[in-house]
Amino acid sequence: MEELWQSLAKWGMETGIRIVIALIILLVSFRLISFAARRIQKRADKNPKMDKTLTKTLVYMGKNVLKILVCICLIGYLGIDTSGLTALVASVGVCAGLAVNGALSNFAGGVLILITRPFKVDDYIAVDGYEGIVQDIFIINTKIRTLDNKVVYLPNGTVSSSAIINYTETGVRRVDLEISISYADDFEKAKSILEDLLKKHESVLEEPAYTVRMIEHSDSKIKLCCRPWVKCENYWNTYFDLLEQSKKAFDEQGIHIPYNQLDVHIHQ
Repeated sequence: MEELWQSLAKWGMETGIRIVIALIILLVSFRLISFAARRIQKRADKNPKMDKTLTKTLVYMGKNVLKILVCICLIGYLGIDTSGLTALVASVGVCAGLAVNGALSNFAGGVLILITRPFKVDDYIAVDGYEGIVQDIFIINTKIRTLDNKVVYLPNGTVSSSAIINYTETGVRRVDLEISISYADDFEKAKSILEDLLKKHESVLEEPAYTVRMIEHSDSKIKLCCRPWVKCENYWNTYFDLLEQSKKAFDEQGIHIPYNQLDVHIHQ
């Protein structure tokens, strides 16, 4: 028993102290790495010349790689042979790779997105049936926020192989409105009313020029298309403004927006 207590005391003096030191180093180093990552990300966000998409991805990957290196170094400090651990990690990695084949395609898709750059953080895109503002581009998935404030995580394998619509890449969008009037009304007057609304609206751009034309003779109405160009951030406000203002102006000028109607002719 005395020899056992001596052995335990010796282990506590040597290995136990090493474990305590390793835990302290682990906690301190993890905190320092996370703190440094946050500081780097904040500085990158404040610098307009820095690419948000690339910096977020690199900071995220660098933070995790450093934490893994710290763990491996501490395992070696405790006297555990890391060569066997490395082989084990490699084996686990191969098995995990075979098990998560979809994740590998998402990883490849993330690399492809970062290289080809079809969109970046803060762009408004549509892909795979979803529309929203890009919040983050991770190596496995892409995070977007929809207009109704839902957060959607799209797998990069799907994103990279799908048709992507980037609404904000050019900085300018066209507002497409179709407004109906009665056959009995003067369509030239209706066109003039719409053109006046576009000239007065502060968000409508002079170049490219807007378009107001008759687009269709339907069964019970004439359809006019109203297509002004605006900056991307003004798209929805302009869209709603023109809908409301056109209805009000047509009512004031006696232009009717008709209901669907059907004429029935009875032959004797």
